[in-house]
Amino acid sequence: MSLGSWLTYSGGIEADATRACTEAAFEAGVNFFATANVYGQGAAETAWGEILSSRPRDSYILATKVYFPMSDDPADQGLSAAQIAQQIDASERRHPGPRRRPVTEPTLAPGAQPGVQHR
Repeated sequence: MSLGSWLTYSGGIEADATRACTEAAFEAGVNFFATANVYGQGAAETAWGEILSSRPRDSYILATKVYFPMSDDPADQGLSAAQIAQQIDASERRHPGPRRRPVTEPTLAPGAQPGVQHR
């Protein structure tokens, strides 16, 4: 079981509610948190980075995703090795405290192939 952050922690609810939901998830035994760089253009990753930084790093798994545009630059999206590395680095910057490597699940658009730019 995991707790996701798509329409909620990217700005849909206040920070106090985000923290309360995350704490309730931990109390219920949830330790897998799923987000994406594009959720709120990094806002969801930032929120969880701040909330989870007070917990021991080995007490949870934080998964993020890449693929969708992160800016108006058409090159700032996709699943090329360079783009994945760039987005992982950006995700890490949104997590204050000790460096941690997010688990990254590539998300493919319908008909897309890994490593191939589709426009």
